[in-house]
Amino acid sequence: MVSLTRPARYAGIMPRRAAAGGQPATNDHQVASLERRNRWTFAVGTVGRDMVYALVSMYLVYYLTEALDLPDATLAWVATLVLAARLFDAVMDIVMGSIVDNTRSRWGHFKPWILAGMIASGLFTVLLFSDLGLTGTGFIVLFSVLYLFWGLSWTANDIPYWSMLPALTLDQRQRERIGALAKVFATIGLFTVVVAIIPVTTALTPVYGAAGAWTVFAGAVVAVMIAGQCVTLVGTKEPSLVIEQDKVTLKDIARTVFRNDQLMWTAIAMILFMTGYVTTTTFGTYYFKYIFGDEGMYAPFGAVLGVAQIAGFLVFPLLRRRFSRRALYSAATALVGVGYIGFFFAPVNIWAVGAAALLLFSGTSFIILLMLVFVTDTVDYGHWKLGQRRTAITFALQPFINKVGAALATQIAAVTLIFTGINSADSPADVTSGGRLGLKLVMLVLPLVLIAAGYIIYRAKYRIDERFHAQILADLTARGQLTGPEDDPGIEGGRP
Repeated sequence: MVSLTRPARYAGIMPRRAAAGGQPATNDHQVASLERRNRWTFAVGTVGRDMVYALVSMYLVYYLTEALDLPDATLAWVATLVLAARLFDAVMDIVMGSIVDNTRSRWGHFKPWILAGMIASGLFTVLLFSDLGLTGTGFIVLFSVLYLFWGLSWTANDIPYWSMLPALTLDQRQRERIGALAKVFATIGLFTVVVAIIPVTTALTPVYGAAGAWTVFAGAVVAVMIAGQCVTLVGTKEPSLVIEQDKVTLKDIARTVFRNDQLMWTAIAMILFMTGYVTTTTFGTYYFKYIFGDEGMYAPFGAVLGVAQIAGFLVFPLLRRRFSRRALYSAATALVGVGYIGFFFAPVNIWAVGAAALLLFSGTSFIILLMLVFVTDTVDYGHWKLGQRRTAITFALQPFINKVGAALATQIAAVTLIFTGINSADSPADVTSGGRLGLKLVMLVLPLVLIAAGYIIYRAKYRIDERFHAQILADLTARGQLTGPEDDPGIEGGRP
């Protein structure tokens, strides 16, 4: 049965209001300090995680084609099996969500799985970027198995990590602040890889060989992930804001996923966005090598884009004080559209390409953060609509979306590289003008169509605005399904 006992606001700290006289029983300085600690220690954990994810999602194909120099037939098989593994793993995300929601431990729902997933995914990341001396069928089979286990172990870390976000506060604005800071650190990690990957692996190649240089780089990235995740595991303290739920059944999983209409529409819009976005980023190195003609410019180009995206995450909470989410999403999509069009028609000049890319990546920073908080709010909506709060199952849709998007982007990239002749080309001069045009169309035009389609779905179907979310929290509190807004550190004065 569900317990109706009001839990303490934080583990180890008494509830805000004392039983007698309604006077505060908690030092405000203590509370404010713990709020800041949660925000920063949660955010720091994303640095290395996104370094690892960027390495695998954006550069695995590049490693296979440029470092291992796989033939077309092997690359086609690998890409197809990776797609199958990712789709299987994406479905397993939902199962992992139910496991996390059913977890009861002295460390809470999330931390045991964050730790286990961190260790396992780190190991498989290094193995993925290691030349194990196999070719042909042997290579295809072993690589596919390693990739499947990487995906499953990443799921074990990713779902509980992001599921912790809606458990830290019920307030939309505070969630946006936490999410924005987390995305700042995540972007630092992502663009550290973007900037460093080519110069560092090139510098290490004379010592370790082409494949060995990538192995060393992967090991360093994993070390950063472990350090950052340890900060989250040790530093973040989860407040008790909701009444403990019954354990999840298979029926609950189906209800949570398929009867939460706002979650489903958000998932469709996000899959379209992520497929387009990751397709563009996957082709970045190829663009500078085969179209721009100067692979060395990729690193400074990536650094500028990283700064632009971080600036977008930082300025988002400030703009939210004056504009609604819908207005910001519309403006961001317009920026992305202008950026893609400008990028496609830009001459081979770093200033022209850079200006277009700044617009593109500034807009995507807003959309990435908005998608995160949209999913976060569907946790509350599902609780309100279905009577059950399934945080990890709901958040399992986010890695599901990311994996489906990355899987489709990888397949798109592999097919494009084969049919444009880029994979079999000995040098950029061997790529025809038709091949270069094909790369630009898939890198810049197809993603714009997908991102625009996602925006149209959002405008037509998503309805959890600020007023509706406040009503959801009020109704849940009235039903006795929340401990009360006054216990939420993110809600000033006990009201959303």
